[in-house]
Amino acid sequence: MVKVIVAEQKHNCEHLLGKFVDESHYDHLIEEDTDVYMPPQMGEDPISEKRIVLKFRKNYFSKEQQDAAYTGLREAAIRTENRGLASGIKDGIVATSEGREWVTNYQQEMMEQLLKNRNSSLDNEDVIETIRAKYPREVDKKMAGGSGKNNVWVISRFRGKFDFEAWLDSIKPMSRQERATATEEVLKMVSTTTYGTAVNSGIAGWFDRYPRIPYGRATSYTRDNFEKFQMAYPFLQNLAKGFKDLLPWRYGNQMEAAEKLDPRFLVPGTPFTTITVNKTFRTAAHYDAGDLNEGLSNLLTLSNDGRYTGGYLIAPEYRVAVNVRPGDLLLINNHEVMHGNTEIKCEEGSERVSLVCYFREKMLELGSFEYEDTRYNFVESRRLNKEHPLWKPLWNGVSESMWDSQEWYDYLESKLGQEELHKYHPEANASSLEGFF
Repeated sequence: MVKVIVAEQKHNCEHLLGKFVDESHYDHLIEEDTDVYMPPQMGEDPISEKRIVLKFRKNYFSKEQQDAAYTGLREAAIRTENRGLASGIKDGIVATSEGREWVTNYQQEMMEQLLKNRNSSLDNEDVIETIRAKYPREVDKKMAGGSGKNNVWVISRFRGKFDFEAWLDSIKPMSRQERATATEEVLKMVSTTTYGTAVNSGIAGWFDRYPRIPYGRATSYTRDNFEKFQMAYPFLQNLAKGFKDLLPWRYGNQMEAAEKLDPRFLVPGTPFTTITVNKTFRTAAHYDAGDLNEGLSNLLTLSNDGRYTGGYLIAPEYRVAVNVRPGDLLLINNHEVMHGNTEIKCEEGSERVSLVCYFREKMLELGSFEYEDTRYNFVESRRLNKEHPLWKPLWNGVSESMWDSQEWYDYLESKLGQEELHKYHPEANASSLEGFF
């Protein structure tokens, strides 16, 4: 018998983002087969897949599947600060263990107000002194994270080269417009990546392009441990079966997307490109990002011996929590449903490994496996070529507009042929004709 819960309302929990949730944030603890749905909209089926919060099934995976997946994936979780709000707001923290410089609440508010003040009609308002007055003590100016943002200054451009207070003094004589323009330049020195408390987390499978890594590729764990990674396939394939059986519409959406992708970027027999692996990591309240909007992600747990307590997955907006234990199946709408964990307590020598398996939507921007590999080799050839006009120490081989350059077109054609060049870059043919005439 499957219990069905249709939420009566969705609670506003935005104030919880980046904060840890606990027993006070749920009314129902789910430990048996249960389906949970959002409040129905007018004229809509109350148990429509479009309104799904989660589906939970006890003891879905075999012991053999769990053990193989544990061995095959646990080492993907490495020490990292790159989990943003999921690892908690950096409230009251000045610097990380990695030596990064946090954008403090004071700095963040100052820059936001300088931008907003661009067209202000309040002639006597001095934004700089107003914000400074809100943070009278030096210790107040150093606190980070209370705003819910975990951004850092880009070290290579900031450390030892930029004094925020001196910069403020230098722009004080400027007009509001000039101050705002100067602030826009300074904001370029803020990393777009959000950071948080150091936790054990990593990714397995495959990943899409990124500005600094502009090619689809296997994650470093999968690349370096492919045979071990394959040990998790039976577990992941059984997960895909459960997904198909329990949520056929969302599974169909995800498979339709997966079929557009080179199969070498997928776990065979599944619609999953990527697996986030967390080791004894209590997540703060957050929404997932990057997964296919009309598909679904999930949360599963593995352990070497199961000797731990806590780690309940809480969806505070719907006042429910799930006690996910090794072997259980939890399909959850992670990108629409806020979620976080209660405290995890492991006995000595015990580990709790959680997995989130999903289809990264930006993977749809990739070309064939060979095309993405050629992009990688092109970047590497530039990085290692000291004769390249753009080469400099520590250069990563990436430059602006490189994928629209004749250098790239020639390289791609030399490696994959003219047909592949025109398939991915039809403009290359047009530009060559223009040159001919």
